[in-house]
Amino acid sequence: MQPRNMSMSGVVDLAAVKAAGEAKAKAEQARAQAAREGGGGAVPPSALVIDVDEAGFERDILQRSTEVPVVIDFWAEWCEPCKQLGPLLERLAAEYNGRFVLAKIDVDANQMLMQQFGIQGIPAVFAVVAGQALPLFQGAAPEAQIRQTLDELIRVGEERFGLTGITVDGDPAAAGSPAAAPAQPAGPYDALLEAAARALDANDFGGAVQAYKNVLVDDPGNTEAKLGLAQAELLSRVQGMDPQVVRKNAADDPADVPAQLAAADLDLVGGHVEDAFGRLVDTVRRTAGADRDTARVRLLELFEVIGPDDPRVTKARAALARVLF
Repeated sequence: MQPRNMSMSGVVDLAAVKAAGEAKAKAEQARAQAAREGGGGAVPPSALVIDVDEAGFERDILQRSTEVPVVIDFWAEWCEPCKQLGPLLERLAAEYNGRFVLAKIDVDANQMLMQQFGIQGIPAVFAVVAGQALPLFQGAAPEAQIRQTLDELIRVGEERFGLTGITVDGDPAAAGSPAAAPAQPAGPYDALLEAAARALDANDFGGAVQAYKNVLVDDPGNTEAKLGLAQAELLSRVQGMDPQVVRKNAADDPADVPAQLAAADLDLVGGHVEDAFGRLVDTVRRTAGADRDTARVRLLELFEVIGPDDPRVTKARAALARVLF
């Protein structure tokens, strides 16, 4: 049975694509403005961990997030898990050396910020990337999982918004190195993107996948190509599926990871976004090892299809973080 055809105006949220593109443009404009004003140079190591209050939130977090991802640690003096997590995050901020900045917010002294972020318990860790808030995890977590989360955050910041971090004084890579050649503008890719959209409309999913990959070879951060590729790969997976068989297999054996992945793909293609996300979060919850990682990666791929700004993605990311941490 052929799946319902979805063009670029279907499952892919063009509003999210536009928002991501605008955020990236604003970030680039902010960095250019800082460079014109003589800013944007190296910062001291002490600038990697900062205490933030309500008065400095816009300057220290929102504005800073246009050049580097900002990780927010909501904590309190009386919170014992906070005393475990805080030093770990501070150590990682120093180790990552400018790939992210850690902002520490005392919830007792900044209850308005706590309410604005919907904090229910601490420690709670959020991120702000190009002015957009993202829940990461709540409670103390193993260092390996925190590193994985930070790596994913940095990847998203770089690929979606062009945030390559900040230079820290004493950075060996920067000391004595020759000035980098100015980056060459990427694109334009209008013809390739149009060809990919036509291929999607013609159900030529293999052709669409290749066209989007051709764009990403030269411009890995191209938002439209990344979202289009995720959609084309999804449609390619569901092509030829028998929905009744797929759903029966998933219902008969909740522990069958491939069956749950296939059912989640069908849910998303059919517009049942929350069902698809919920199914995969449940699969992550009940599995371990390679099976868990397979389900988690598929869920992240489906996030790409819908777009990072969709509230359903934000909600599912928070649910995934609760399961993982």
